[in-house]
Amino acid sequence: MAENTKETASDNNVTSKKQEANTSSSGDGGFNRYLITAALPYANGPIHIGHLAGVYLPADIYVRYLRAQKRDVKFVSGSDEHGVPITIRAMKEGVSPQEIVDKYHAIIKNSLEQMGISFDIYSRTSNQIHHKTSQDFFLNLYEKKLFEEKESEQYYDEKAKTFLADRYIIGTCPVCGNPNAYGDQCERCGSSLSPEMLINPRSALSDATPVKKKTKHWYFPLQDYEAFLNQWILEGHKEWKNNVYGQCKSWLDNGLQSRAMTRDSNWGIKVPLPDAEGKVLYVWFDAPIGYISATKELTPNWADYWCKEDTRLIHFIGKDNIVFHCIIFPSMLKAHGDFVLPDNVPANEFLNIEGDKVSTSRNWAVWVNEYLEDFKDCQDVLRYVLCSNAPETKDNDFTWKDFQEKNNSELASIFGNFVNRTFVLMHKLCGGKVPKLHTDVMDDIDRALIEDIKAAKTKVENALEEFRFREALFEVIDLSRKGNKYMQEKEPWKKTVNSQQSTVNSEEAAHNQKLIDNCLHLCLQLTANLAILINPFLPFTAKKMLHMMKVVDKMLDWENAGSVKLLSVGYSLRAPEILFRKIEDKEIQMQIDKLKSGLVKTDKDVSNQQSATSQEDLLKAESPKLKAQIQYDDFAKLDLRVGKILNATKVEKADKLLKLEIDLGFETRTIVSGIALHFKPEDIVGKQVVVVANLAPRKMRGIESNGMILMAENKTGKLIFVNPDEATDAGSGVS
Repeated sequence: MAENTKETASDNNVTSKKQEANTSSSGDGGFNRYLITAALPYANGPIHIGHLAGVYLPADIYVRYLRAQKRDVKFVSGSDEHGVPITIRAMKEGVSPQEIVDKYHAIIKNSLEQMGISFDIYSRTSNQIHHKTSQDFFLNLYEKKLFEEKESEQYYDEKAKTFLADRYIIGTCPVCGNPNAYGDQCERCGSSLSPEMLINPRSALSDATPVKKKTKHWYFPLQDYEAFLNQWILEGHKEWKNNVYGQCKSWLDNGLQSRAMTRDSNWGIKVPLPDAEGKVLYVWFDAPIGYISATKELTPNWADYWCKEDTRLIHFIGKDNIVFHCIIFPSMLKAHGDFVLPDNVPANEFLNIEGDKVSTSRNWAVWVNEYLEDFKDCQDVLRYVLCSNAPETKDNDFTWKDFQEKNNSELASIFGNFVNRTFVLMHKLCGGKVPKLHTDVMDDIDRALIEDIKAAKTKVENALEEFRFREALFEVIDLSRKGNKYMQEKEPWKKTVNSQQSTVNSEEAAHNQKLIDNCLHLCLQLTANLAILINPFLPFTAKKMLHMMKVVDKMLDWENAGSVKLLSVGYSLRAPEILFRKIEDKEIQMQIDKLKSGLVKTDKDVSNQQSATSQEDLLKAESPKLKAQIQYDDFAKLDLRVGKILNATKVEKADKLLKLEIDLGFETRTIVSGIALHFKPEDIVGKQVVVVANLAPRKMRGIESNGMILMAENKTGKLIFVNPDEATDAGSGVS
């Protein structure tokens, strides 16, 4: 950003290099334009740093890199303003859903803007253009007769006179006994559930016991697209990240089922059919269409980005959205027929906070809007910490101490220190101007630094092209580390002392000045390269560096990276600015206290409050938390038996349930179990299991379940059979 005519003219200070078109280093892969989407956050609360680390920061880094490459790119997202989370929040706050989405859309949009997330458009799904785009999409599939119209029984609240989505049904978790588990998941133990699995289910709206009532919906037959998905993903996209490819393979291996694309609700996009009163589009039908409607809102040329085969569509999401972006939405796009398919979906894992999972219900989160209030002008510090610790291949942990350490020991002491020393010495030893490079006194150390600068561009570029953002950022910081090492080896401050003492030997003084010039010339060129390379990651810092160098934004073009002719000899530069201040212990302690004091206590938290002052207490703190103590007589009431699975089949219209036929020796039992997401039916036939044989029967999906099998859950959330070490006769007692 120019401040005067001289600075505007300093655009000539940038030595541009012609970029060869369609070279392998460009990484364009034959694509002429890029459409980058970032998952639409629910407008039912602010965003936290887990959202930034998982989705918005990596997407922004990649987009900024593409723009620096001068590629044609559009970056779109927006608030997801439909679905159950919105109405639940409205119910809790005693306001209308519209008031909720208006409030949180503004907070989310402002937080993302302040963090430098550079969307071309951040829209919202309540906009009329989105309603029409979604309805038109639905009608396209409907008119092709691709939907299945089905009547089914769903839970209904007779008191509130409304059908209940899974999240509107609360009951006792059959796994851990949590009395307030939701109909889709228990937030205490993390188990995936269905409303049929809850004990004593009740409506979250009225506390009434829900009843089953018939309703009609339109189902999308995902199973009809299995062959397409197998070929497109499993054969055509083996380069996808392991977590994405693996999850897709698991879904496809287990077989797909028809999925309802409409819901009974008064909040959402109305189903555009005459016999669909009181029905809206399923939120996961309309939400990804939000990418299309946002692009329509952005540009009249939207079809170029959605309908031309030379567009590269990339979805940035968290791992919990993989199935929607890799299975359901692509199948919808394929069915529609007019749109390109995603070329990559670089989903990240989750970011924990201080060793515990982020939980919005427990308020265990670092909210971005609050961070921006507490750490003004420190956006790049958070961007740096979240990128350097990004959950790219596994869940990672954010701690405030690590935040402080990375700022003070890496950003301030390595990157910021190098830039500051370079400018201070340039003003002190070279009159505040870019000194000349004297080739006659260059040595191997100088030449090695030049090669390091050139190599850094390639390393960062290769990592960014393959979505390895942590690695790319490391290479940038490592280049500044090499700059510090180079300056320390050259010691230009010592050369000036020698030149002052050599009053008689003017040749020695001139030689020393050449050495000083060379050192600071290369350090300044390295600084200019750091501004280019760090810009996708820390854009606010790059802007400060441009201001110090008195150059315009054009220098940040990627084609300039790797050059040591970026700053013209004799050009005056400004005095240095501190790029990163030190963060004090008291600031960090304040954040830790704030996090802990804001925690909403649950049964789990109360049981977790144990002292860690001794080894015994530490072991206790790490061990699983026990339920309330019982007497032996309570345990003795359980009749545990060894059983053998004779047959296993999927329960129709229930993704999570398997119907098991189990031999108990004295009889064969039918037991319905919520393990379908963890095991294929054919893989568990013949397995021995431990069965609670005297559990009262319950009907689940119209099937009477007579008992319960015992399962264990490992650290990754996968269920494991609890069974005898050796083959045991069916019906044997367990004591």
